[in-house]
Amino acid sequence: MDTSHLVQHAGTAGALFASIFVVATTTMKTMIPLRVFGILANVVLIVTAIPSHNFLVMGVQVVMLLVNSYRLHQMLQLVRDVKKSVNSDLSMEWLKPFMTERQCAAGEILFYKDEKAEDMLYIVSGRFKLVESGIVLPVGAIVGELGMMSPSNMRTQTLECVEAGLVLSVSYTKVEELYVQNPAFGFYFLRLCTARLFQNLETLQQQLNQQTAPTAAPKPA
Repeated sequence: MDTSHLVQHAGTAGALFASIFVVATTTMKTMIPLRVFGILANVVLIVTAIPSHNFLVMGVQVVMLLVNSYRLHQMLQLVRDVKKSVNSDLSMEWLKPFMTERQCAAGEILFYKDEKAEDMLYIVSGRFKLVESGIVLPVGAIVGELGMMSPSNMRTQTLECVEAGLVLSVSYTKVEELYVQNPAFGFYFLRLCTARLFQNLETLQQQLNQQTAPTAAPKPA
């Protein structure tokens, strides 16, 4: 029995369905739906290439399927980590995969007050101090994230390395890219930055109260 015409029809139908998915991906504005439709297109093209034994198409689509699946997992994991951070300790460790390392020496100024802010930093080791306020930042702290939210994008304080250490940096451009690609990430990132802003204001208010608290005069013996 000649099945060549069946293979041909199956290939044509499969190519049509795959084309629909490919066209649909061009209408996607965010990354997660784009990856989902990309995966569907990969699967359809693999299935339709099997009857004709088109190993080249199958090989290419398998590779693309793995890439799309990994990127989808990465984006979903990013959203989960941001949600977890918002509801727990306001950590930004979820940004580590998108950051670059920078070694800092004692006495080095990482940025100055009133200069243009272009990135934020995550402290891995060492000791770093905000010069104007005298606040020493602990390991695990994020500094500079609020500069992205300000209209002028200017640094509000100078950051000095007190003890040699390692920081991770991520550009505002990269954060904005993640924000545009995934609205869920953008929503939780805004909540996180807002929560950190209120946390910083509360810390400054406590320090101000301590500085302005009247010292009790000693009673005469």
